Parts: sequence; structure tokens; C-alpha cells
Amino acid sequence: MDIVSILSNAVTQAVGPLAIVYCLAAIGLNLHFGYTGLLNFGQAGFAAIGAYGLGIAVKTLGLNLWLSLLVGIAAAVVLALLLGIPTLRLRADYLSIATIAAAEILRLVVRNSELSKVTGGSNGLNGYGRDFDKLNPFNNATYGFGQITFSRADFFIMIVGWIVVAIFSLLIWALIRSPWGRTLKGIREDEDAVRALGKNVYAFKMQSLIIGGVIGAFAGFIFALATSIQPDNYGTELTFFVYTVLLLGGAARIFGPILGAIIFWAALSLTDGILRGLVDEKIITFLSTSQVGQVRYVLVGVALMLLMIFRPQGILGDKREIAITAR
Repeated sequence: MDIVSILSNAVTQAVGPLAIVYCLAAIGLNLHFGYTGLLNFGQAGFAAIGAYGLGIAVKTLGLNLWLSLLVGIAAAVVLALLLGIPTLRLRADYLSIATIAAAEILRLVVRNSELSKVTGGSNGLNGYGRDFDKLNPFNNATYGFGQITFSRADFFIMIVGWIVVAIFSLLIWALIRSPWGRTLKGIREDEDAVRALGKNVYAFKMQSLIIGGVIGAFAGFIFALATSIQPDNYGTELTFFVYTVLLLGGAARIFGPILGAIIFWAALSLTDGILRGLVDEKIITFLSTSQVGQVRYVLVGVALMLLMIFRPQGILGDKREIAITAR
């Protein structure tokens, strides 16, 4: 079993494009769930609307990259309004039902064969990233050191992606330290008390939903630019994995989504590599290599359950502020 290769792959996954996608989606979800207490179970829908807004604007409307990004952002704002206007005045569970349903409806609509000329149907979209590729200043085929290497395209995506993560993390830090952010925390703890102080709770919730949704759309942008746009990449499992990332790192913490994304993808890669190595070495005989992919999710799920039992606030979280308990 090649331990060096397994560790190298884990590091590659921990800082690679997919980790950035989940990190950005978790940052948006952190604003919703961690700071405002909104049960958004459709963050995959915001990522999908951003990705498809970008892809369709380039392929169908013929817009350049920057205008296409604005189309994706506008689409995320519209989606947040459509979800928030009828639900945010009601109990929290109505928003959760609406968001998970909207994300699935959106995924099924874009993969519909009747819309294949616009959305690509089940085949998705590609060929929309030429403007982004032209901005790539790196010329070598690969970048990195030792066995930790990235392609020219992935390396550029990583540079841009982690800069975007830093910008949004700084933005959330500034917002949460402001009176606006303190009001969000108050709404999370007791919205009736905040309403009694004369605050428009509905407006604050809507603002939080829009901002977090736009950040989720940026996760979709990075996902789209790193790979092709495939509708099944935006299923409910994406939202659940993003919740895993958030709870692992610690909700209501600026660095929680970042740490959670890094650990989540490193853990998946490590368990996959170690299990495959043990199967190849005939140390584990009751598994085949085709079963390793499913078993690694089971192991990571068990580890998350233990974390929720013994440290429900996550790695960086503070139990006094927020504790998602599994006891």
C-alpha cells in the first residue's frame, strides 16, 4: 500500500476545486442556518441556478463571462425571493420544505429533454468557459510539488476559488460584527423578542436568504468552471454534504466552513485510498474495489455521528452559542 500516494491524494482533494465548491456553499448556508436559524435544505438549488445561469447566458444568449456571472447572481436573487416571500413569515419548517422541493424541481426541469437546446438536458452544458480560460496566466501543464500536482486549469481555478472564499469569509465576518449581524443572531435565538424591539424580522430573514443564496451561486460558478455542468451534480446529496461540512467545522463560525470542507474531502480521500489499498493487499477480503466508494461514506458518516454525540458544536463551534445535539 502506497501511503505517500494516499496522503498526497488526500491533500490534493482537501484544497482542490471540489473542496472550494463545498466551502462556498457552506459559507452561504452558515449565514442561513448558523447565524439566522433558517432551515435551508436547498442550497444545491442556489448552486445549480448559478451554474446554469452562467452556462445558459454564455451558450444561448452569447454574453461574455462577466455579464453571465451577473445573470447567475440575478437568478439566485430571484430564486431567494420566490422561496422567501411565501415562507419566511411562517414557521421554519415551511422554508425547509420549500427549499428542498425547489432544488429538486429545478434539477428535474433543467434535465428535461424538451429543454435540451437551452439546458443540455441530462447531458448538461459545456464549452462556456473560454473567456475564463483566456484569463489563465499559467503556462505549465502541471503545478505543485512531489506527488501533489494540479493541472494548469485546476490550479487557476484553485487560486481564483480560494480568493473568492477569502473575500466572502471577510464579508461575513464584517456583516456579523455589525448591528445587522447581531440582529440576525437575535432572530436565531428568539425572533419574537427581536420583533418586540421594533425590528422587521421578515426583512432581515429575506436579506440573509438572498446573500447566502448568492454565495451558493458562486459555489455553482466554481463548480461549472472546474467541470462541465451536469444536472445530477446538484441533487439533494449536495445540500446534505454541505450541511456535513458546516456541522463538522462548526456552525456560526467564520472558519467553520473552510475547516469542514478541508477535513471532509481529506477524510473521504483517505478512507477511499486506505480501503482500496487494504483490498488490493488482500487484508480485507469481504469487500471489492467497487464497494469501497459506498463504504467510505458509511465510515465518514459514523465519524460525523460520533462528533455530533461528543462535540455537537463541531470542531470550532461554541456550545454556548449554538449546539446541534444528537443526544
